[in-house]
Amino acid sequence: MMSGIHGKDTKPEILVRRYLHRLGFRFRLHDPKLPGKPDLVLPKYKTVIFVHGCFWHRHQGCKFSSTPKSNTDFWLAKLNGNVARDLVVEEKIKTIGWHRIVIWECEVGDQTHLADIAKQLRDTN
Repeated sequence: MMSGIHGKDTKPEILVRRYLHRLGFRFRLHDPKLPGKPDLVLPKYKTVIFVHGCFWHRHQGCKFSSTPKSNTDFWLAKLNGNVARDLVVEEKIKTIGWHRIVIWECEVGDQTHLADIAKQLRDTN
């Protein structure tokens, strides 16, 4: 089961990439030189975008952010470790003077939300 889960080129990530590309934004993917290897890097705007899965990154208040009933200790340690790592990456991104945007998996289908992010990017420049 776990072997079928990938960290790159997920369906939500591809949808965000297509949307932003259609609007004329150009970006790099998964730049290993930046903290956390962001899903999208927009150097022109000094902005990185992370497309987080609600389950894996514990989206607060989201129906997809549940804790599995079996092997609970393992899953809590794993998922809380992801959240802690996200906080460290956020601080590192701020330290180097870049902006960080997080798009949650459950928000990808909301065109209004994606349009707000595009406006936020344009306002950054």
